[in-house]
Amino acid sequence: MVTPTQLRARFARSLSELYGAEVPAYTTLVEVSEEVNADVLASHEDAERFGTIDRVTAERHGAIRLGTPEELAQVGRVFGACGMYPVGFYDLREATPAIPVVSTAFRPVDRDELAQNPFRVFTSLLVVDDRRFFDEALEADLRTFLGARTLFPDELLGLADLAEAEGGLAGTDADRFLELATASFALSPEPVDRAWYARLEQVSSVAADIGGVASTHINHLTPRVLDIDELYRRMESRGIEMIDRIQGPPRTDEGRSDVLLRQTSFRALAEPRTFRELDGSVTESSLRVRFGEVEQRGVALTPKGREVYDDHGIGGLPATDAELDAADLAYFLTDGEGVLTPIVYEDFLPRSAAGIFASNLTTEGRSDTSQRAAARDAGWMRDVLGRELHDPYALYEAERAASRRPPA
Repeated sequence: MVTPTQLRARFARSLSELYGAEVPAYTTLVEVSEEVNADVLASHEDAERFGTIDRVTAERHGAIRLGTPEELAQVGRVFGACGMYPVGFYDLREATPAIPVVSTAFRPVDRDELAQNPFRVFTSLLVVDDRRFFDEALEADLRTFLGARTLFPDELLGLADLAEAEGGLAGTDADRFLELATASFALSPEPVDRAWYARLEQVSSVAADIGGVASTHINHLTPRVLDIDELYRRMESRGIEMIDRIQGPPRTDEGRSDVLLRQTSFRALAEPRTFRELDGSVTESSLRVRFGEVEQRGVALTPKGREVYDDHGIGGLPATDAELDAADLAYFLTDGEGVLTPIVYEDFLPRSAAGIFASNLTTEGRSDTSQRAAARDAGWMRDVLGRELHDPYALYEAERAASRRPPA
């Protein structure tokens, strides 16, 4: 029997191989990340305070974009087979610039599972009935287009349900599950309808990437690095164009930057694609939708800590773990002797996610803020998924509390 933990680790490796073959610069990003991590490990005694080097090296987060609630519920079943559950609700429509999606992250929720393989997939869903982006006619056409496609075959969904019910899959079933799951996120060779894609791109490049093609694909795959500033420098020295800045808490001379999440990426590359023209002919061109993201993770902040950070920035936080813990600004484990171990921030920042998206958009898009917004919230997403939508703060709090309970 192949366990969900093993399925998750194999799935992450399989997708990494797929994405590396499709986007060669990603392989360079992984190589440079590993070089930086090795150097940090050799020069810093506390290099592993946010996780072992084995975990950090294996760590990936992916990103996918879906078009319908049915597709979201289906992918939840696929990820559930791998011990990955929806955590958090992110509304990127409220970010700057506004992106017409709401999102969640599928990941392990147990500390031991995270330590074994913390694969996460940031999953965004197009909000087709939000009038700020889509008028009635475009919504209707989108629903027709999206309703006609099948992203996840029945065989894959059946194996996913079996894995969740049985706690894993037999060897041959596991192999088939991974084959089908990986193929579901491969870039399709099917020609793109140029006129339809262009119509959506006027609203948002993200909308076109979701609703303008007959399949989904890995939008980016993200390794974890221990020094993102050094990685940024090394990537540029190799001639790879990076976005203009690192998203998230800035590095400062005073205070600390090892909180929450810092992210950057190389710019979306022009990938060859075929297009179907109005006269039915097929032509060769390219699209820029996929990029290589990298992240550096720090300690998870409490709601109180997030309020301080959001109001005053990184400089508003004290410089030591002991001060952060005493003021209830960040989450730490503690042993019987009072030694503090930071709880790694396993989730995402909407502002940073939107910033990464925006840095790689090919058009500015458009929205009309005078129009009606479509109601979406965590309760709505929970109902669509048909499974619990975990609150990240509750997960961190439970982990901290468990470490501070006296032994039975």
